[in-house]
Amino acid sequence: MKYRSIFDIIGPVMIGPSSSHTAGPVRIGQLARNLFEREPDDVVVRLYGSFAETYKGHASDVAVVGGLLGYETDDPRIPESLVNAEKRGLKVSFIREDAVPVHPNTMKLTLRSGSDQMEITGISIGGGLVQITEIDGFSLRLSGENPALMVFHKDVYGVIASVAGIMASSQINISSMEVSRKEKGNIALMAMETDQRVPDEVVKSISERENIIRVIRLSE
Repeated sequence: MKYRSIFDIIGPVMIGPSSSHTAGPVRIGQLARNLFEREPDDVVVRLYGSFAETYKGHASDVAVVGGLLGYETDDPRIPESLVNAEKRGLKVSFIREDAVPVHPNTMKLTLRSGSDQMEITGISIGGGLVQITEIDGFSLRLSGENPALMVFHKDVYGVIASVAGIMASSQINISSMEVSRKEKGNIALMAMETDQRVPDEVVKSISERENIIRVIRLSE
């Protein structure tokens, strides 16, 4: 992988002890919260590989909850995030999984609020950098380092071209795009990272197009 600066190698400004096991989980928690578009009421965190073995010693549990609460990696409240979550009514449970993951630092979060639910899988790849690799069973590679748009849509002809056309007419450059589907002709997820924040009016325009189910914007 390519690093953009020396700080990507040194690691982020953070509450320790580990960039991969502490700062990484904070970022996964933040991204999960942002993708869910609000603070959840209940979260189940499934830990795989190295996370399952060392999550208490490296404070990965405290860190991911800090991210779910919206804390940054250097927030002094992170050590108290479990207590703070309880005060705010956020219930979090942790499950250690024996399954061998593709990446050793993997966690899967199931977020719930009322009748709404979202399942998000994230990996910590070192230096505080992460990737979201799955949303509700749709595969992707979302870094969270750039503005992004998640477009859930019907898997039919012309939808991708229609969305790309709106982005082009609004002069928004798409730096990366991938489309994932579970079954041909059913629902698909179009994940786009962009060079600039996608304005409200563009999100609205895409949301109103035929065959669009839901649009989620990440503004980093």
